[in-house]
Amino acid sequence: MINLPPTVRIFLAAEPTDLRKGFDGLAALITGTLGHDPLSGHLFVFRNRRGDRLKILYWDRDGLALWYKRLERGTFRFPAPAGQRVESRPPEMAATLEGIDLRAARRQRRFALPAAVGTP
Repeated sequence: MINLPPTVRIFLAAEPTDLRKGFDGLAALITGTLGHDPLSGHLFVFRNRRGDRLKILYWDRDGLALWYKRLERGTFRFPAPAGQRVESRPPEMAATLEGIDLRAARRQRRFALPAAVGTP
């Protein structure tokens, strides 16, 4: 299990990725396809065509780090894309890594403060 702080932003690649790519190949995909800076500290998640493997690339203080997971049975289920990428929250990503299909899960209504008028 990977521990994800609540402030981290997580971007999932919408299209399957050739996971033979390493640090530089995935960083090029982040810049070209997702339109982000790989050195931003965000987590960028890539899944293979079968959906049984994924890689997470992120900047770790002094260099890029790569996390790789292969399932022996089953697949990782990502939310439906609304473009080239999908942004996920840390609890959702943790559930995905644990094998929970978020398409079948329901989110309960929670209280949220209304946005203040005139604040950025």
